[in-house]
Amino acid sequence: MASIKVKFRPSTVADHEGTIYYQILHERKPRQLLSDYHVFQSEWDESRAMVVTTQNSERKAFILSIRERIRWDVERLTKIVRKLDGNGLQYTADDVIDEFNRYAQEYSLFNFMESIIIKLKQNGKVRTSETYTSALNSFKKFRKDEDIMLDCLNSEVMEAYEAWHQSRGVAPNTISFYTRILRAVYNRAVEEDIVENKNPFRHVYTGVDKTIKRALPLPVIKKIKALDLSLTPALDYARDMFMMSFMLRGMSFIDMAFLRKTDLQNGYVTYRRRKTGQKLVIEWTNEMQLILDKYPENASDYLLPVIRNPGTNERCTYHNMGYNINHSLKAVAKVVGVSIPLTLYVARHSWASIAKSKGIPLSVISEGMGHDNEATTQIYLASLDTSAVDKANSLIIKSI
Repeated sequence: MASIKVKFRPSTVADHEGTIYYQILHERKPRQLLSDYHVFQSEWDESRAMVVTTQNSERKAFILSIRERIRWDVERLTKIVRKLDGNGLQYTADDVIDEFNRYAQEYSLFNFMESIIIKLKQNGKVRTSETYTSALNSFKKFRKDEDIMLDCLNSEVMEAYEAWHQSRGVAPNTISFYTRILRAVYNRAVEEDIVENKNPFRHVYTGVDKTIKRALPLPVIKKIKALDLSLTPALDYARDMFMMSFMLRGMSFIDMAFLRKTDLQNGYVTYRRRKTGQKLVIEWTNEMQLILDKYPENASDYLLPVIRNPGTNERCTYHNMGYNINHSLKAVAKVVGVSIPLTLYVARHSWASIAKSKGIPLSVISEGMGHDNEATTQIYLASLDTSAVDKANSLIIKSI
């Protein structure tokens, strides 16, 4: 079995930092593995083979962080040696170093997570890859772009990450959103036997708080529909997309943006939800056509005036349009006296809320919105005919 020792090499230049390195000895053949850690001679205790500091030292926090990193490195080297010994094959000290360097390259959190993001994109899960990228960027900002090994991800790090978000006024659900993604990445590393599960997320919140309902009552929807916004095209367009989402049974904006002209046939729109893959069929009404007729025919293959130019970056266009619409909806909200943040997603909440107030059965509402994550609801939805949902939608549209 190979032995591992922490060593210090003083600088040849006076008053300069020396270098920490690891000596791996196997079958009487020593090899050296240089680290990136540099300390002064006075900060190294040869007898204890440890970096040291004083209570009042200005470098105390820095030295303690190096001590922790050395501990992590030694643990990783020890694990590699045990694994090589367990394989029962001959190996050298150089093999230990090669495995250590390979691990550092492939199994840092940043690198591992980026490899997952690439696989998600290759598998067509673009939206999921975007949420993983958002979580990674958040953690990079917390770490000030300093990577961390997967086996160094512990409860202290995650608690500090949560506290960092809280100090910036980030909402608990947003913090939990990022943390749950990081937990999923960590769990994948555990499943692939890259790290042992140390449960680093046990002391941080990973639940979902109930949020304030953002549904608008029917009278407010009527006011939004009746607004004369002809002098402000941006607001007019935002209002039209809001109403289109509402009339399409609260269709999400990503599904609206990527509706194709071929999806509209024989008076019905047929599409699959991007989020769940569930197939939905919606009756195309005169009210929807009136909105569509306000705009020039789309030059692209898409039905609605969102992605209008062929050959553009569609994902980028969709994101930009969504941002602009939601920004304009804030101004629309002020005109009608709405205090809640008005976004396209409010149209979805509002459709469901108004449908419920009309006495429409929950099962019909669930089918209308394309919910498929509740097994109990699905038992009822399986026997429903599409016409029941279309009748419900027609009843709501006629009310506005």
